[in-house]
Amino acid sequence: MPFKSKAQRRKFAQLLVEGEITPETFEEWNRETGGRELPERVAAATKRRKAKKRTANTRTAKKSTAGKKAPAKARKAAKAKTARKRR
Repeated sequence: MPFKSKAQRRKFAQLLVEGEITPETFEEWNRETGGRELPERVAAATKRRKAKKRTANTRTAKKSTAGKKAPAKARKAAKAKTARKRR
């Protein structure tokens, strides 16, 4: 597998010096990378978000106004109106 960045190549060289990988492994990765120019670091891949499936029920539920509260002014006015009727 080829190296993806200069930082990865340095890390493998450090592991080689410490004896954690074999020289053959390092050479194989180096050979597969070839002479191409590598970036200093490679950013982590971002996850793609899946689009939510919309059903017929959710489309119609969004259009209806059932279950929505009236604005605060309208609620206060209605409350005052019922209070006047009780007197």
